Amino acid sequence: MLESLISTVLVSLWLILPAYVANASPVIFGGGKPLDHGLTIGGKRLLGDGKTYRGFVAGIALGVLIGLVQNQIAPLIATPTFPFAVLILLSTGALLGDLVESAIKRRIGMERGAHFFPLDQLDFLIGALFFLWLFAQTWFSEHFTLPVIITLLILTPLVHILANVIGYVIGKKDVPW
Repeated sequence: MLESLISTVLVSLWLILPAYVANASPVIFGGGKPLDHGLTIGGKRLLGDGKTYRGFVAGIALGVLIGLVQNQIAPLIATPTFPFAVLILLSTGALLGDLVESAIKRRIGMERGAHFFPLDQLDFLIGALFFLWLFAQTWFSEHFTLPVIITLLILTPLVHILANVIGYVIGKKDVPW
């Protein structure tokens, strides 16, 4: 039983790693021109200054890159490989999930960096899974089984919080959440 649980955790993390990397990359490589170009709706920014072109492109590129590296390692450790389209979907879906959550926060009057549990921790996971389900249903259903999805829903908030604390400690984030 313990061996099965450990296997499910490791496979789950393997499958979602491109989305994790895509989501974390804008914190390190972002900055520059905001995606919303300063657009306001009802006096509130659409997304805010933290969502930039450079961060969005870097997130997709690094999510895809880590997936390509995983594809090279996969035969050595008997884990699934990723079709290129799946890497694009995981990375793009993760970032779009984060953008949707940011837009929701702006609409309800929350400032950039405001704590919004549990969406802060799950937005990118939901976006990545939704994009895979929408555009790569066969691959999604073969790999993202119910135990994998449940595992990710439990682990992702923990991994996300840990990554944010590390980002805060090294000075890449203004808040530790």
